[in-house]
Amino acid sequence: MKRLFFAAAAAVATASALHAQAPAPFKLGTFEQQGRTFVGVVRDSVVIDLSAADNAVPGRTAPAAGDMRDVIARYDSALRARIYAIVKAVPTAAGKRPAYVHDLAGLKILPPIMPATLLNAAVNYRAHGEEMARPGVATSAGVSAGRAAGAPAGSATPATKSAPGIWERSASDTRWNPYLFLKATSAIIAEGEAIRIPVGRTQIDWECELGVVLNRTTSRVPAAQASSYIFGYTLEHDVSDRGGRADDRYGSSDWLIAKSHDTFAPLGPFITPKEFVPDPQKLPVKFTLNGKLMQDSNTSYMIHTVNELISYGSNIMTLRAGDIIATGTPDGVGSARTPPIFLKAGDRTVCTYEGVGTLTNRVENAAK
Repeated sequence: MKRLFFAAAAAVATASALHAQAPAPFKLGTFEQQGRTFVGVVRDSVVIDLSAADNAVPGRTAPAAGDMRDVIARYDSALRARIYAIVKAVPTAAGKRPAYVHDLAGLKILPPIMPATLLNAAVNYRAHGEEMARPGVATSAGVSAGRAAGAPAGSATPATKSAPGIWERSASDTRWNPYLFLKATSAIIAEGEAIRIPVGRTQIDWECELGVVLNRTTSRVPAAQASSYIFGYTLEHDVSDRGGRADDRYGSSDWLIAKSHDTFAPLGPFITPKEFVPDPQKLPVKFTLNGKLMQDSNTSYMIHTVNELISYGSNIMTLRAGDIIATGTPDGVGSARTPPIFLKAGDRTVCTYEGVGTLTNRVENAAK
């Protein structure tokens, strides 16, 4: 207990020191220009080519910054301070910029990182659980079955127990256990790219989620220490096929079909380092479809916190730097509406987590 207290106190002290040193908030992204890929520091609508700036600005004491995985691996040891110095030193105003400072609009935005593992939380907001459990809602099977009759979504049944070695329940915990699933990284696309409606699939839904980017190898981490394993935050649009597998095998639930079609994981557009997100459990969330507000919530309504999800996932599998955990979506999805609303060609989706970013994608039909 003493060790956990001192670890928490050290984390608070480190965060306070970083806040005092930090420049105005920035984001980090991966970009392409004329066939060259590079990591950029994003300041409003301007991007500083990190490697080029690292070579140009005096004071470098380590190898130049590489790709995003390299940036993540070295950020805590040396690169954070170096990026702070670059941000403070490099002019970004029009007419004063060096050649390695670019207008964001002139660059191709790529996914900020391609994680080796992408984990997503299922039904991690009570209101979303309630809407998916209503009679007639596509793929609602299992949402209501995990809780006691009459209890709100997210509540455990009387028979719910600890999962030895994975999730230990306290006597006072009335929540159901966390649920994470693997989403194929082959589904990842970037900001501005098209979500493609698969051939023959007609019930494609949206889920606007906060993504947590890990900073180092993570295995069997207690929730109280999990925040030290976070590099930063991004957005994932967890596009979902509610059409099911058309049989009752294993209760008709099929997470592969539901979640991992090509283009079903828009990611980005950038990563916001964690020092610029004071509390990931207090972030307003909004999702619009063709300009109409569909989801309007807050991360304070999560059933299991960011730190708990990291702990749970790392008790199942070793996670590594650059891996991402998406933390679930709030209520307001299309399949739970009356009548249902599903994505169609020509739609424009916009997912926003305040303080982290906005992820925008159009919708097209996949080629037959």
